[in-house]
Amino acid sequence: MKNQQTSHDLTSAYLPLFFLTAIFFMNFTIRISISPLMPTILTDMDLTGDQAGSFFLFSATGYCIAVFFSGVVSARIMHRNTIVLSAVGTGLVFIFTGFCHSLSGMRLGIFLAGMGAGLYLSSGIAVLTSTISRKNWGKALGIHELAPNLSFLLTPMICEMLLLWMSWRYVFFVLGGVYILLGWSFSRFSTIRDFPGEAPKLKSFYPLAAIPSFWWMMLLFSLGVSGTLGIYSMLPLYLVNEHGIAQTQANTFVTLSRVATLPMTLAIGWITDRLGLKPVITAVLMLSGILVILIGIFSGRLLLAAIFCQPVVAICFFPPAFAALSNIGSSQTRNVAVSFTIPAAFLVGGGVIPGMIGVLSENGYFSAGFVVTGILILSGAILPGFLKFSSQEDGYPDESG
Repeated sequence: MKNQQTSHDLTSAYLPLFFLTAIFFMNFTIRISISPLMPTILTDMDLTGDQAGSFFLFSATGYCIAVFFSGVVSARIMHRNTIVLSAVGTGLVFIFTGFCHSLSGMRLGIFLAGMGAGLYLSSGIAVLTSTISRKNWGKALGIHELAPNLSFLLTPMICEMLLLWMSWRYVFFVLGGVYILLGWSFSRFSTIRDFPGEAPKLKSFYPLAAIPSFWWMMLLFSLGVSGTLGIYSMLPLYLVNEHGIAQTQANTFVTLSRVATLPMTLAIGWITDRLGLKPVITAVLMLSGILVILIGIFSGRLLLAAIFCQPVVAICFFPPAFAALSNIGSSQTRNVAVSFTIPAAFLVGGGVIPGMIGVLSENGYFSAGFVVTGILILSGAILPGFLKFSSQEDGYPDESG
């Protein structure tokens, strides 16, 4: 009887898990689809490199604001409605953005789409962990976290396939429509336990602000996101404009370079258990920074080799970095540390860095943008030495000093 009940509980959780993972996939896909579409958008709208790069800054700014204040929304309308609002609202705004013919209209649409997407994460995790029993959290969160990695892998391919039959504006319509349909389906068919969120309290931030390691981790995460989302955002445009590679071929290279990132996220956990958090974070930033520099220097086959190696290394930053962040401060402040660190990291790494590369590209220094970014990431390799952890995790070498 007990086994039957457990089987029923798992089965009843499959549908919410499917919907939440699909919504998270589309949440990420809409935000990063601008990258593989950028060469076409730039040509069609006659944009400059700095104007193209500004799209990522507007998107990241909207996302950062919404992630921070998402608790205010979910506290008023509950987590379920917040997820639906995020999906349907982002889809509608993305469709609106497809109709925009002015730079200001595109920027506004992308900013609002970033805000809509930012409402999802905290409510999605809260609903997932409340729907599934604690003993199955690891498996459920692992499935849920496949969404962004799959999005990085599949979005260039999806965009290129759609571009065979339609313009980039209709790609916006299709992606927005799919997201709206997912949001409606989640509202209509998924049964979950609903409850309100909690608005952010600045007083919870004060204890963290006095810990230097918290600020080091915020900077480290900004560099980590720069090496993944920041490079990903501008890479297709760089390959097309700077190296004369056809857009379809450039997006194919970007897609194939992400294939090996999926198993690496598992392998890096084993490596971290053996070597410790600080050495792994240091090594990842060193290698990722060097490879980004080489992307800005190399051409031909050496460039392709750097493109294929860099994301495999860069993706290894996050498992040990999240483990390190969880060892900063007390157990009561760890969720607050994540709430402040991740939005700031996405703003810098996913917005400021692509914007900077775009400005340099407009002034004839596109490759220099990658070199500068690589130097910044490489310089971050000294920061783990300044981290002081509040506890020692089982299986990790002593790194408290």
